[in-house]
Amino acid sequence: MDLSAVQSLLRGRRTIATFRPGPVPEAWIEEAVASAILAPNHHRTEPWDFLLPGPETVAAIVDLNVRLLEEAGRPEAAAAKRERWARMPGWLVLLQRLDPDPLRRREDYAACACAAQNLMLELHARGLGSKWTTGAVTRDPRFLRLLGRDPETWEVVGLFWYGWPEERPPARRRRGPAEVLHRLP
Repeated sequence: MDLSAVQSLLRGRRTIATFRPGPVPEAWIEEAVASAILAPNHHRTEPWDFLLPGPETVAAIVDLNVRLLEEAGRPEAAAAKRERWARMPGWLVLLQRLDPDPLRRREDYAACACAAQNLMLELHARGLGSKWTTGAVTRDPRFLRLLGRDPETWEVVGLFWYGWPEERPPARRRRGPAEVLHRLP
């Protein structure tokens, strides 16, 4: 395995906010999900489900998000959000099955976060961009119901948009190892 290629992949991935139009081969998404589910998960719980919303479901999600913004007294934001979200080329939702045990639930969320990273890295390796969002619409129980899921049984880990990046933003400064790695006696 080429270490420099792995480092380049990890260090080159960015969150992409704008996408060019154009379809993404669905087989690529299936392969990215196949990589996602290789994520470590304690006791092999495999707590995830991945959903590919079709045009009707996407429209219903956009409508729900607009409704939430209007209910919050932000009609100007609602119009802008409708326009922006309507341009998102690819949609994927990552769900976590809720375990009744709080410790297992926390471990399962960590596993889902690892799966999300695997997913985004594979998309990046294929030249695609992605954005992981956890906005208010994803936390509203109506969102899960739109997806045909029971909010008592499932939780949204993230809504992912993907497609061909309009641009790749430059790297932002992050704290380095010297700032976050602490040696203990």
